[in-house]
Amino acid sequence: MSALGVLPRTDERRRFRAADRVGADVCALRAAVVRTREAFDAMAYQWEGLEAQVDGALLFQGSGWARAIFDFEAARGNAAFDPVVVTLSDGQRLVAVLPLERIRTRARTVLAPLGHAFSQYSDALISAGLEPRDAVARLLRAAVTAAPCDAVSFLKVREDSLLARGMPANHLVTGAEQGAPYVALSGFEDYAAYFQTIKPKTRKNMRNARNRLERDGAVTHHVAETAGEMLGIIERTLSGRAGRLRDQGLSSRAFRDAAFANFCASIAGRADLPVLAMSLHHNGEPVAEQWGFVHKQRYYAFVASRDFSNSDESPGKLHLGEVIHACAERGLDGADLMVPVMPYKLTWATEVVTVRDYALPVTPRGVLVLNLWDRTLRPFIKKTVLNMPAGLRALAVRLAGRSL
Repeated sequence: MSALGVLPRTDERRRFRAADRVGADVCALRAAVVRTREAFDAMAYQWEGLEAQVDGALLFQGSGWARAIFDFEAARGNAAFDPVVVTLSDGQRLVAVLPLERIRTRARTVLAPLGHAFSQYSDALISAGLEPRDAVARLLRAAVTAAPCDAVSFLKVREDSLLARGMPANHLVTGAEQGAPYVALSGFEDYAAYFQTIKPKTRKNMRNARNRLERDGAVTHHVAETAGEMLGIIERTLSGRAGRLRDQGLSSRAFRDAAFANFCASIAGRADLPVLAMSLHHNGEPVAEQWGFVHKQRYYAFVASRDFSNSDESPGKLHLGEVIHACAERGLDGADLMVPVMPYKLTWATEVVTVRDYALPVTPRGVLVLNLWDRTLRPFIKKTVLNMPAGLRALAVRLAGRSL
């Protein structure tokens, strides 16, 4: 491993050695790496206990997400799946988890969050008693020792996350800064109190839009109650979203993966990864739909689609209001609308959390590829493509394939 890697610098190593020499009344932290489903099952109960204690947007670092990824990769017989789940224990107590997987390409080998192709936020579970930078350094050191790689990649790290606070000093920022709109329902007595914070003109415009729709037929909102209903919404939103991306000549990491639809179908009805799926109907037909996950009293909006023939009536904006109302009725603390920032999300959001992409070089190859591709060529190509007319952009995206 090069001196440019994620191993702590000399002064940091001294601090770690000093921390490890504490008195006998304090247990030294012990790192371990889980590489198999059997090992995961053996520690899943402790993982669940830790995530119950730690605050933050941690759905994608939760045991339910990890179990769903293990199940899906086993079901499709993915021999390339290489989990690297790093843990820290204080005696018998689990105090930190960093769920990763190793990905090999022709250009490099990278450690990325578990289920990286489908997940959103990157983060780590770290007990309140640990200093984030020390904990993250220990976790990374164990990860790259157990699974040698050229770099570690963390996409979509929230500014308020423990991972952001613990990021080693030698990290690189890759890609453009983004934002994740959030609706903090816990600060209001009920949905009506929250709704009064929306601008009066916006409330009036949405009321008028709904009235225009209702002149042509009933407008109703439906929350899926069965796995079959959830699956129907999942399938329609994926089809609608994929079609919209195709029409705009756009792409996304998840939709470029041919397995994404099958993964989404596999999670409908899972008890350990609860799905909340909702539809806005006009004349009995869905005009806007959305589904996501509920984890620790927070709703995560995962995939949404709408009927663009009704764009003048803002069905997506109307439906998001119904989604938030449904979250409030269930007593949820908030609705995480996630990346990217979009005008219809900002209508409802109470705050926007900054999100950045981070990477850590481990080898000289990692330094070269991160700086040449991730920080230079990829952003330039992406910006160039996005500035093209839709038709030309669609062709360019097809030719680029997974590179963008």
